[in-house]
Amino acid sequence: MAHVELGNDMPGIRGLLAYRPETAGPLMELAQVLLRGDSTLSAGERELIAAAVSRQNECEYCAASHGASAAALLPGGGEQVEAVLAGPPGDAPVSGKLRALLDIAGLVRADGRLVTDEAVTTARAAGATDREIHDTVLIAAAFCMYNRYVDGLATSVPDDPAQYEISAAHLVAHGYRVLR
Repeated sequence: MAHVELGNDMPGIRGLLAYRPETAGPLMELAQVLLRGDSTLSAGERELIAAAVSRQNECEYCAASHGASAAALLPGGGEQVEAVLAGPPGDAPVSGKLRALLDIAGLVRADGRLVTDEAVTTARAAGATDREIHDTVLIAAAFCMYNRYVDGLATSVPDDPAQYEISAAHLVAHGYRVLR
């Protein structure tokens, strides 16, 4: 049960967005820009960064929902996502560039000041652009906020994994502007 009466039975951030539509707009617009906007990183890669940060923050709802979206968008599907979420970025079955960006995202998640010149140099050496590094840091920072919003108000978490797949199908088709 959520810490505040939301007036709806929607899980995770969906219930919070319905509760405060005036804050939902800016929050979802940010997610739309970060996860679906113009980028040289694929939507699947960006969803995977969001899922990895959420998993490290132990936000079950966000890790599962963004993991499902990443699985729907990435060629490696659910197996690739689970492998990434199960271990450190160094073991991730992804490109060297994405592995380096996941490492930066993990550093931001813990404390933005942990991002070192060495981590950025490693990402650049693996092919990451300054824009990709910037966007990775912003995705990680934003998902720390989203995770704390969802968990700080103790929103409900679906028990059925199929619920995340349904949500992912909607997000893949429509993005973040039309969440219902």
